Amino acid sequence: MKPFAWLACPFVLLLLTTAHLAGQDSHPLEPGTPMAHTLGSGEVRAYELQLESDWFVSGRVGQEGVAVAVAVIGPDGEELQRFAAPLGKGAPMAFQFSSDDPGVYRVEVAARSEGDEGSYRIQLDRFEPVADTPEGRIDQAMAMFQDDTPGGVVAVIRQGEVDVLRTYGSANLAYGIPFSGDTPTNIGSTSKQFTGFALALLQARGEISLDDDVRSYIPELKEFDETVTLRHLMSHTTGYREYINTLLLSGRQVLESDHIDRDEVVAVVNRQPRLQNVPGTEFNYNNTAFSLATLVVERVTGHSFPEWMEDEVFEPLGMHHTLVRADPGQVIPNRAEGYSPTEVGFRETRDLGSSMGAGGIYTTPGDLALWMGNLATGTLGGPEVIRTLTTPYVLANGDTTNYGLGLFIDEQEGLTRWQHGGSDIAHRSTFVYYPELDAGYVVLSNYAALPGGVGSVVADAFFGEHMERADAGEAESPADGIHLSDALLEAYAGRYELSGMVIEISVAEEGLQFQLTGQPSTALRATSDTTFTVDGVDARVTFHADEDGPASALTLHQAGDHRASRISATDKTPANLDEYAGRYFSEELETYYQLVVEEEQLVIRHRRFGPALLTHVEGDRFSGALPVTEMEFGRNEGGDITGFHGGNGRTLDVWFERVGG
Repeated sequence: MKPFAWLACPFVLLLLTTAHLAGQDSHPLEPGTPMAHTLGSGEVRAYELQLESDWFVSGRVGQEGVAVAVAVIGPDGEELQRFAAPLGKGAPMAFQFSSDDPGVYRVEVAARSEGDEGSYRIQLDRFEPVADTPEGRIDQAMAMFQDDTPGGVVAVIRQGEVDVLRTYGSANLAYGIPFSGDTPTNIGSTSKQFTGFALALLQARGEISLDDDVRSYIPELKEFDETVTLRHLMSHTTGYREYINTLLLSGRQVLESDHIDRDEVVAVVNRQPRLQNVPGTEFNYNNTAFSLATLVVERVTGHSFPEWMEDEVFEPLGMHHTLVRADPGQVIPNRAEGYSPTEVGFRETRDLGSSMGAGGIYTTPGDLALWMGNLATGTLGGPEVIRTLTTPYVLANGDTTNYGLGLFIDEQEGLTRWQHGGSDIAHRSTFVYYPELDAGYVVLSNYAALPGGVGSVVADAFFGEHMERADAGEAESPADGIHLSDALLEAYAGRYELSGMVIEISVAEEGLQFQLTGQPSTALRATSDTTFTVDGVDARVTFHADEDGPASALTLHQAGDHRASRISATDKTPANLDEYAGRYFSEELETYYQLVVEEEQLVIRHRRFGPALLTHVEGDRFSGALPVTEMEFGRNEGGDITGFHGGNGRTLDVWFERVGG
């Protein structure tokens, strides 16, 4: 659907005003025409739109000289949405919204940080009625993608065939190659189900057992006190360090330029002093395990993992456009180049090293349709292999992980769902299959800033009629009818710890705001007295509270269920930050951290990253953003600090000993 011509919409008025400078002339902002402006210190520019109900607006801001935040204000003066690009100035930032009620809406542009100033460009890309067809809804959800941006593809799949295909933007900006349905695209961790299938197939053929000791196939792995099995590898329950997060802690720039090979993955495991958990007792998402699984396949079959997958999986299923990229330098004809937003605009981004097994597969929607078809029929491997692949692992305490062998197995509003998301450094993917419908969808993109909520729009637009909803009106438009008391909102407000990171829940005029360490704040929308959706992200939050008093915990539902406990409101600031300053060394990582106090905040200095700010949690505990999200200091009997245990969720409790002031 093309944007309406400006003069063809006489009942819609878009004017530019300056928030604090009375009398400035208004300027029309026409669809497709960028306008350059400058923000002074403390200045806010407002673009006003007189809209009818059910009108869709999308645009983008080029942050040339200043990092900005964009707020959408409704006719009643309440903030409806807020957009902020985490990478700062230069990164193009998209915004979009739709009108529920007629009236004047404002798009306010301000510097993201107090006191900043500089230039930016704002452009309106789409300006049209809210779509009334499923295809139109997808087009609007992907409105950020234009001919001069990265892109993606959305496919709805039924009975093993592509039923709906929509493509957007460019597969290669350097040569102006548009995204198509035949563009091979990196699906990142969505690849894990293929690795799981490989091991399930080898078991069905009698060549391995998933309950075999990993060291039977990789004897060079360190022997720990507990046995790690192949099933532990595939279920994220090994206790091994996660290699990407571990190398980030050491200062390796694995998300930028550093190459990694599988020997380093083995070395990460062999250097850890002990397992992070008893195998089979905890779920901790782990790329190390899936990388090691490719070694198992190679040693059992005598073929390289890419060759074996092509011969035994892809070709038998007719997936002729699918391959495992063994190395980031491997040439893949007509592939989608990966792009990330940076301070100078879009930047070409290479793939992760040593991602094979955990990721690394390039494929197309048509080939993924064939794969979905096999999930339904078991033509390759048989029904038992599919059951093995899709049976959730049960922890030692009896709790289910909702994870099979490379697939999450869960429910979406009454529908059984087999799903997995994927991300490489730049590429993004979503894979969803509803076995009861023998249908599903995929979203593939070559852009790191793909909006997280696109998949939810696809699911609702094409499969919503099959979903069970206690109150469809509240589920679809939670802001319309669910009003919670101020007392209840205050009971939920607070700070919650999740794997060393801090979730800040605050009360704003429009309701609750959600902020994770190092990320911009976003709104929570109530779907019941205790449940909320996170704006713009395929995630939900459930609060846990007694009838009286504040919530004691919350659960973040995103790629599993993650419980976060409330942090005490007392003791927020240590008496003396200077006592934590000093030089620390990790023998395991062979790296030094220098901790210093700058502007009343503890900061990590490292020769290959930083400065990294730390936020005090309580006692001797701090949190931060990657590469270090959690830190807890240890003391001797005299109360002197001897070191700290640091980590980042998937890699835990790495010891750094204090070696100097």
